[in-house]
Amino acid sequence: MRDWDDAFNNMGHVEGSAALPGFWAKRAEDYRAQTRIDADIPYGSAKRETLDLVWPDGAPKGLVVFVHGGFWMRLDKSYWTDLAEGARAQGWAVAIPSYTLTPEARISEITTQVAAAIEEAARRVGGPIHLVGHSAGGHLVTRMICDNSPLSAQTIARVEQVLSISGLHDLRPLRQTAMNDTLRLTAEEATEESPALLTPVPGVRVSIWVGGGERPEFIRQARLLDMIWQGLDATTDLTIDGDHNHFTILEGLKSPDSPLCAGLLGG
Repeated sequence: MRDWDDAFNNMGHVEGSAALPGFWAKRAEDYRAQTRIDADIPYGSAKRETLDLVWPDGAPKGLVVFVHGGFWMRLDKSYWTDLAEGARAQGWAVAIPSYTLTPEARISEITTQVAAAIEEAARRVGGPIHLVGHSAGGHLVTRMICDNSPLSAQTIARVEQVLSISGLHDLRPLRQTAMNDTLRLTAEEATEESPALLTPVPGVRVSIWVGGGERPEFIRQARLLDMIWQGLDATTDLTIDGDHNHFTILEGLKSPDSPLCAGLLGG
């Protein structure tokens, strides 16, 4: 039988990964000190239902929403602020929400929270909406454009582009990991929350990125969404990006001229 714990174990296969959360937090803190941000905007009543909004220098071209990963059980918005720079430098406002983590919330509840965060940000920033998420966040942003999305029809109509970076699109294998003691995924919820098993709404461009140096399961998950959603007439493109691992692949979001930023903003 396949070792599913190892299949999803990114930290265990990247040298020096134990130091990364501290590195991310410090880099994001330094960025916040020099950037115009509206912090801790509530979008619900729960403690973690807040978002930060990073503003460009001029009037925003539109709204980017970045949804963080951590297997729905770790991290928060404060680790990722500097990843807004590529889109911000191109003239976009960038919202970064936190959400309640498992086991306090089920993944289906997190899906609803992320939709509420997007709705709140969309009330504050006009224009087109582009969504980007990493790992579990890749699941959450692709989940937003399924035909049973918790987003309002008015907000979905504004979504032009979704970028899933190293996303999880079929949750069923996670039920065979030790993580499921925390995730508490049932067979029904894993099916209902898997974008690869759902139908995408029409008219949204979907870019799927994964590092060539990632765990094979993440590459499989990227290919899976691309193949299935192409068969449902979605406009998708798949990029297996060099030898990037699960963490270095994010660096492109910091540069307005990177191919990854182009995958998010178009062009």
